[in-house]
Amino acid sequence: MAIVENTAKKLVFQSSSTTLSLDKDANKVALQRKILFWKPAPSEAPLKDVTDIALDVGVDRASGIEVCNTMVVFGSGQAWALPAENKTEAQANADTMRKFLSLKAS
Repeated sequence: MAIVENTAKKLVFQSSSTTLSLDKDANKVALQRKILFWKPAPSEAPLKDVTDIALDVGVDRASGIEVCNTMVVFGSGQAWALPAENKTEAQANADTMRKFLSLKAS
């Protein structure tokens, strides 16, 4: 995911049709996905509910390719997966989000 906006109050990542916004002024995190021509309502949660930013690495059984995601983990146990090109990008995104939210590495 590419960083589209990075200020002291707002951090926005975008990867093709997925956008993640962390907004300190609105005190919320929002995940917007676009499916073909349809744009469903974004998933939103308060920033205070984010308890961890984790890295999820798996291997696709059919192709053997490593699949990496940056995970936004909430206190409720819910998590949002954000796709990354590779493990290095996923780790860099996680580090940027942790720094923005003042969270320690897991």
